[in-house]
Amino acid sequence: MAQRPSRSAFPALLKIAHELADLSGPVVLKHFRSAVAIDNKAGKGAFDPVTKADRAAERVISQTLLARFPDHGIVGEEYGTREGAGRYNWVVDPIDGTRAFIMGSPLWGTLIGLLDNGAPSLGIMDQPFTGERFWSGATASYVRVGKGPARKIKTRSCASLSTATLTSTHPDLFEGPAQQKTLAALKGSVQMTRYGGDCYGYCLLAAGYVDLIVESGLKPYDIVALIPIIERAGGTITTWDGGPATNGGNVVASGDVRVHEAALKMIAKASN
Repeated sequence: MAQRPSRSAFPALLKIAHELADLSGPVVLKHFRSAVAIDNKAGKGAFDPVTKADRAAERVISQTLLARFPDHGIVGEEYGTREGAGRYNWVVDPIDGTRAFIMGSPLWGTLIGLLDNGAPSLGIMDQPFTGERFWSGATASYVRVGKGPARKIKTRSCASLSTATLTSTHPDLFEGPAQQKTLAALKGSVQMTRYGGDCYGYCLLAAGYVDLIVESGLKPYDIVALIPIIERAGGTITTWDGGPATNGGNVVASGDVRVHEAALKMIAKASN
């Protein structure tokens, strides 16, 4: 669960997070819908793409943080972990949704999260191509489009799975019969299912357009920034067994706690 930040420190830290998004956006956009080279981090037999845009964006974020906060830790997807000496650790995914990025789809974003003593404190999801930026304030979550005004966002009411809209990045990410059985059970219980979106789908949930998200095999940098955005918009996000989602793994997020409880029961039943 996201930790409520101290009133004194939060505004300055959020300002820095916005500055990091401002810096990284142009770096990423320079390569979007261009003939960018693609490397495969997974090696032979699998595909985990990374581009020059991923590396350049994380580099500018990390260099800025190191100059501003030399005692803060940094956990990044592309350059690993730099241990800090204090309570704060930044968790960065320069392009969450690299597969979407390389095919020209705008369903990706830059994730910038902050852990305060191990608990998610704030998060930003920046989509510089569409101009959308979602973030968590101290007590609420917001979206801004371009240079427009910030608007408070809130998850929507949904009383049951039968009326819920479910999304997930891709069914192929659910490995093995047990995980596929879980996805099938949820998909068969909701009103509608759509795939694709990565971090963008979580922000749609926070803004009240999606009711349920189920994912598997996430890393901390995939989810830390999204936890406070969802929770301060009124949603719930946990692992499949109801635990904290901070370390990633198998994750379920809901806009309405009633749907979340029903989804956890169905997941537990499908696992037996």
